[in-house]
Amino acid sequence: MAARKAFSRVAIGGIGVEIPPASISNEELVHTYNIWVEMENAKRARRGEAPLPPSDADFIVQASGIRRRHVYEREGILDPNRMAPHIAARGDDELSVMAEFGLAAAKKALAHAQVAPRDVDLVICSAAHHQRPYPAVAIEIQQALGTQGAAFDMGLGCSSALAGLHVATNLVRTGAHRRVLVVTPELITGLLNFRDRQTHFIFGDASVAVLVEGMEEGEDRPGRFEIVDTRSWTQFSNNIRTNFGFLARLSQGNPSVLDMEGNMIKQVGNKVFKEVTVAGHQFIVDFLAEHGHTPRTIRRFWLHQANARMNAMILKLAFGKEVGQDVAPTVLERLGNTAAAGAIVALKENHEDMHPGDFGLLCAFGAGYSIGGALLRMM
Repeated sequence: MAARKAFSRVAIGGIGVEIPPASISNEELVHTYNIWVEMENAKRARRGEAPLPPSDADFIVQASGIRRRHVYEREGILDPNRMAPHIAARGDDELSVMAEFGLAAAKKALAHAQVAPRDVDLVICSAAHHQRPYPAVAIEIQQALGTQGAAFDMGLGCSSALAGLHVATNLVRTGAHRRVLVVTPELITGLLNFRDRQTHFIFGDASVAVLVEGMEEGEDRPGRFEIVDTRSWTQFSNNIRTNFGFLARLSQGNPSVLDMEGNMIKQVGNKVFKEVTVAGHQFIVDFLAEHGHTPRTIRRFWLHQANARMNAMILKLAFGKEVGQDVAPTVLERLGNTAAAGAIVALKENHEDMHPGDFGLLCAFGAGYSIGGALLRMM
């Protein structure tokens, strides 16, 4: 589809969310983890090594606010001899798992927007993890959905959806594209080390999609959001990291087999909490100030769904007091940290009570460090 014209106004035309039905409670996860710890500690005792500490369901709630998480595939995760989901390989001519997950959310976003696939001229698959380098998963989604134009993959950790929204918004503003579908399928349990006490409880799976489209001057779309502005910020940090990649196998004695130890998700939780809290607060205050806003002029905040304590601290610094679920709703209690998808899920589930003229802020932060934000106005 040929580019048409630049748009000074850009809207979120539709939002789609796909949550897998299977879920795992803290108690189930901890039970499996602690069985593995007992088995591992018996081996460590024979080697004269210090024992590993067990995990605790109540501590997980206290530390993160998470009680459950939904997962794409439950089988295998609660097996102490495996502790990873069983996801069968698919042939090259079959729709990939990640594309299928993204497609489900994409179809819902287009249905919400009442837009046909043929009227979308760019698909961006922006997620924390991608199933493969190429062909781009976005192109696979483009083919399965039947959209026009082009497609590409991108990623920025847990800020991926907001980074994709940032790119899409500015491509529409310049006239490069008229409608851009940003798809974020997060199959994060596939790269989660369920034997790592610091991270085994954090993540869940979810897929989201957002349709970004240009608006004519004077056009009004009641119940939809105008994107006032977007912003992205990064600063290098090793405190959230995965080393999984094509070079990882080359450092081992047998390059045909990849030892995943050290190549899955790892983080230094206390440093992440402190540093991202400070950076997130400053990002929000500065971004809002650019548009003549303070936190108190924003009706609702949809923040990254990683840690309830972190979000509460960021907003307490911004407001000078604690704010509740009405101002900053969370979904992580039942979904866990769904990486880049979480803030979009919170937006989808918590916006219909807003009034025309109300402002809201989408903001996500994660590995990089990276932060992405979008200032929205209800029409």
